[in-house]
Amino acid sequence: MEYNYLFKKGQIGRLTLKNRIVMPAMGTSLASSTGEASDRMIKYYEERAKGGCGLIITEITRIDDETGVGTPNQLCATNANQIPRLERLARAVHKYDTKIFLQLHHPGRQSHSRLIEGRQIAAPSAITCKTIGEMPREMTTEEVEGLVKKFVAGAKIAQIAGIDGVELHGAHGYLIGQFMSPLTNKRTDKYGGSFVNRMRFVTEIILGIRHICGPNFPISVRIDGDEFVEGGISQEEAIKMARYLESIGVDSINVSSGTYESAVTIIEPVSYPEGWKKHLAEGIKKSVKIPVIACNNVKTPEVAEKLLAEGSCDFIALGRAQLADPEFGKKAMEGREKEIRPCISCLHCIEQVMNAKTVECAVNPRLGYEGEYAHYEKDGDGRVVAVIGGGPAGMEAARVLAVRGFKVVLFEKKGHLGGSVYLGSIPPCKDKLKALVNNMEYQIRQLGVDIRLNCAPTIEDLKALNPYAVFVAMGGNAIVPEMPGIHGENVVIATDVLDKKMDIRGKKIVVAGSGMTGLETAEYLAEKGNEVEVIEMQKNIGPGVHAPVLYDVTTRLKKYGVKMYTRRQLVAVEEGKIHLLNTYDNTKMTMDADCVVLSLGVRPQVNEFVGDVEKNFKNVRILGDSQRPGKVYDAVQTGFDKAYTLE
Repeated sequence: MEYNYLFKKGQIGRLTLKNRIVMPAMGTSLASSTGEASDRMIKYYEERAKGGCGLIITEITRIDDETGVGTPNQLCATNANQIPRLERLARAVHKYDTKIFLQLHHPGRQSHSRLIEGRQIAAPSAITCKTIGEMPREMTTEEVEGLVKKFVAGAKIAQIAGIDGVELHGAHGYLIGQFMSPLTNKRTDKYGGSFVNRMRFVTEIILGIRHICGPNFPISVRIDGDEFVEGGISQEEAIKMARYLESIGVDSINVSSGTYESAVTIIEPVSYPEGWKKHLAEGIKKSVKIPVIACNNVKTPEVAEKLLAEGSCDFIALGRAQLADPEFGKKAMEGREKEIRPCISCLHCIEQVMNAKTVECAVNPRLGYEGEYAHYEKDGDGRVVAVIGGGPAGMEAARVLAVRGFKVVLFEKKGHLGGSVYLGSIPPCKDKLKALVNNMEYQIRQLGVDIRLNCAPTIEDLKALNPYAVFVAMGGNAIVPEMPGIHGENVVIATDVLDKKMDIRGKKIVVAGSGMTGLETAEYLAEKGNEVEVIEMQKNIGPGVHAPVLYDVTTRLKKYGVKMYTRRQLVAVEEGKIHLLNTYDNTKMTMDADCVVLSLGVRPQVNEFVGDVEKNFKNVRILGDSQRPGKVYDAVQTGFDKAYTLE
C-alpha cells in the first residue's frame, strides 16, 4: 500500500518528527522501585523507536510522592536523582531519530489509599469515583498551588535529561481533568466555578513550564474529547477547552476519551471498531490550528493512513498496536503489512498493570523482556522438529524454531490452523482473532514450515522424520462431569458448537459455564434467534474475567435478551429439561431446555498418545493447554519460551 501521509514528517512546536506515528502513554510498571527508568523500560521504549515510531510519550510519570502515586513501580520526575536514567532513556530513543515526551501525571481521586501509605486520596472536590470507591478529601488552595510547582519541576527534570517535551495528562479522569470537568470540580476558590477558573490549574502549570523551560520546549496536553459520563466533559466542552489551551500557547492537543467510570471508552475491548471515535479529534482539529494527536483505537496502517488522509487528525496514536508489534511502523513502510502481529483487544496488557504486575501482551511474549530475548540463536542447522498441534502455542513454537534454523514439520488434525483462537474468532465481534490466526499462519509459511493439515501423526509417522525434538501442542480436553443424561444427544460442548458452526435456531438453550467461551457461545447462539440462558455455579457471572471485557460481552448479551443466573450447578439432564442445585442454599430446581451447551473449562491432555510420545522420543516439550490450560497469552508465551530455549 502507498502511504502519502503516515510517513510524512510532522511538526509539534519547533520539533520535527520523522513520521506521524505516536506511541501514546501506556502504563508498564517497568520502572525501578525508585521511580527511575530501568534497563527493562529503556529496552522496551528503544525497541519501539527502532521499529519506526516517530514520537514516544512515556507512561504516566509521577510528579508528587505524597498523593500522586498512580502505580507502585511508576516512572517518576520528582527528584534530580532520576535524571541520569532519563538521560539514558532519551539517548536510547534518539539514536533512531525518534523523539520522546515525558507524560506528567497525578491520579487525584482515581488512586487508592494503599498506594500512598494509607493516607486519604486527594482531589479537587470530595466526590467519590464509583470505580475506585474511596472518598477523596478536597485539596486546599495552598496544596493545589504546590502541585503546580511540582508539575513545573517535573518538566524541568525532563528538559535537563534531554527529553524533547512534556505532555500534561488531562484526560481519563485524572487530576488535571478533574479540575477541568464540571462533574468533579465543585470548588469555590480560584480553582473552581467558572470555565476560566476550572482551567486555572492547567493554565498555571503551562505558564510555569514556559517560564522555567523556555518558549521552545514543546508542551502537549492530553484531553478527553468526551468523558462519556453524565455531567462530565462533553464534545462541545472539549472543543472549547482545546481552543483555550491553544490560546495560552500549548503546542499540541492529544485527544482521547473516557474516565475510570466509562473505562471501556479509554482502552476499548474487542467489540469496538477501529476509528469509532474519530469525530472527537476531528471536531477539535477543525477548531484549532495546532497539531492534533488522536487515539482512535487504530490497529492497522490502512486505517491510520485513511484517518490522516481524511484530515481528522495530524498524528496517529498507536498504543496497543505497538505493544503487539514494536516494528509496526517499519513493517508498514517496507510493505510488509501482513507480517504485523495484530492487537486482539483482549485487554490482557492493562489487566496485568491494574493488578500491580508488569505489562504483558497476549500476542507478543517478548513485551517487557526485550533485553532478555534480544537474539535468536541461529543453531537449528536444519535439524527436524515435529510440532503436533496448530493452535497458538504450536504456531508460535513453529515460528521461533524456523527463525532459529530448524526444519519444522507442523501437524494439525483439522483442516485449518488456529486451534482455540480460530474457534474464538467465530462468535460476533471477534474478527481480530481471525486476523491473529492469519498473521501467524502467514509468518510460518513465509519461514518455510512444512504444514500438514488434516493429519494426526502416529508414532511411526514421527519416527520416520527422525526428529531432534517433538513439541506437543494438542490443546486441552473439555471438562464433562459425569451425571445423569450428560451423554445425551441434547448435550453438546461449546467448542463443538463453534467448530462445527452449528446452525441451531428457534431453540431454548442453556449454556452451563460463564467463562468467556460460554458467554461468547451464548452470543453466537442468541444471534441465530435462540432463547438462551446462562447458568454459573459460582456467585458471579464470568469468574476471573477482566471487568471491562465482562461488561462488554454481557452488555451485548442483554441486548439479545440472554438471561444469566448465578449459583446454579447442573446436576442432571433430561429431554426437555435440566436439574440444578442452588449452590447457596442447596435447594433443587429445574429449567426447561431443548439443548444444553457445556462450557465448564478444559483440562490438560492426558492420553495414551502423549505418553507414547514421551516414551519414544528423548527431547519432548509439552505446550499450551496440553500442559496447563490458560488464555491466549499463556499459549503463545509457552510456545515462544520452549522454542527459544531448545538446545
